[in-house]
Amino acid sequence: MLLVAVAVSLAVAPGPEGLFGALLAALMLAIAVMDQDRYVIPNELTAAAAALALLRAGIVGPDAGWEGVLWSIGRACAVALPLLVLTEGYRRWRGRDGLGLGDVKLAGVLGAWLGWVTIFAVLEAATLTAIAAYLIHAMVHRRPLRGTAFLPFGAFLAPAIWLGWLAEALMY
Repeated sequence: MLLVAVAVSLAVAPGPEGLFGALLAALMLAIAVMDQDRYVIPNELTAAAAALALLRAGIVGPDAGWEGVLWSIGRACAVALPLLVLTEGYRRWRGRDGLGLGDVKLAGVLGAWLGWVTIFAVLEAATLTAIAAYLIHAMVHRRPLRGTAFLPFGAFLAPAIWLGWLAEALMY
């Protein structure tokens, strides 16, 4: 799977952009697997993806430079902060976690990597895919739906981030 994602990244965007996409694919695959297996998104992988996004914003593309880096940071904050507020509000309201902090940080990576339109499309696609997977899993295993069920959202969001990058690379 990793080799296919790397090959696709390099084929769609030859040169530095493709290399950044290939590295993003590797990081997102590792995050997805770890979240699926252990319900944990390692800070080291999220930090690496964020640093890679900032490096990319600084050296690749039409907005490369400090302005690109600042826009990347601004989008990351604009995506992560509302989710952080939602997470904290849910915790206070329900007395338990709903969205983990790893998911919030990964959403920041989403903002750092992608443009505004793609950010919203990716977040929506990942959310709907996660809900559909939960519903199908419950139906197949004949289990009732539970509001307290654990769902590794990062396992859906991480691949969607790379797919969002891929869509942007194909468009530009």
